[in-house]
Amino acid sequence: MSRKVPEIPSASLADIAFMLLIFFLVTTTMDVDSGLERRLTQWVDPSQIDETPQINERNVFVVLVNRNNDLLVENEYANIDNLRERAKEFMENPNNSETLPEKEPMDVPYFGEMMVTKGVISLRNDLDTRYGTYLAVQNELVAAINELREELAKQKFGKSYNDLDRDQQSAIRTIYPSKISEAEPKGKNVGGN
Repeated sequence: MSRKVPEIPSASLADIAFMLLIFFLVTTTMDVDSGLERRLTQWVDPSQIDETPQINERNVFVVLVNRNNDLLVENEYANIDNLRERAKEFMENPNNSETLPEKEPMDVPYFGEMMVTKGVISLRNDLDTRYGTYLAVQNELVAAINELREELAKQKFGKSYNDLDRDQQSAIRTIYPSKISEAEPKGKNVGGN
């Protein structure tokens, strides 16, 4: 008489595997992509561009970061600690200085006719710039614009920029636009050294 080897019941193995899969999907945390929020300009066919608009040099705030992570702002070595204040002064141009960006009159909802800056912040870094330095510079430039918006929101509406409705935020963004232009990194050392 031959004895049969008992089989391991496998009918519920698929159920167990499915339950384990669900368990791991529910308990696993997913990394959320983080980075810099930037809106890219819309692509334009080069054959449709008639001519490149001329940009007045006074309207461009030039920030360079070299491979040694040195900061060059408007052709002067600078410290990241005062970058935010310099960027705010540039974008605000409170006294309509000849050395800061031009302003143009614009009818802005909630504000009426306002003098709005034509200023653009230009950031360029070296390929060997540390990512941490690049992010720190980016953060300071974005923070400068955010602080200007926050100050104007509190002055005009008496509340934080984030607490304003969409139309009020849009009006403030018209006065203080986030115009940060990032030039393609250079392979050689930008800004000297």
